[in-house]
Amino acid sequence: MANLPDMTKHRGFPSGMPGTGVQFTIRRANPRGVTPIKALPRRARPGTQEHLIDAAFLHALWHYFGPEPFERGNLDAARLNLLFGREVVALDKDFDPQSYEAMLVINEKVARQTFPEAFEDVLEI
Repeated sequence: MANLPDMTKHRGFPSGMPGTGVQFTIRRANPRGVTPIKALPRRARPGTQEHLIDAAFLHALWHYFGPEPFERGNLDAARLNLLFGREVVALDKDFDPQSYEAMLVINEKVARQTFPEAFEDVLEI
């Protein structure tokens, strides 16, 4: 087995979106290297399943971390990339997009505008 980098596992964080096969977390570090975090265009429009998945991921982030900074850890890069640079931002200018230890924070103002449903106590899916 390859010597994998350390990766914080956010215990109790939802592993994915029920009934979709979409994952929110990864089980182990990538042996081929850390998938970089980068802003990807989001094509999901309100009312679509993709929009609901993004809202559910943000809902999980908010209810797990709140307004506090958090470590990337085992959060899925594909999901983060769809929110990165908008609803989720790097904590500081020394951000390393290829580190499981990279620190992120929810941009609450932007996130509440884009996904107000993510801040409800319960998100209907």
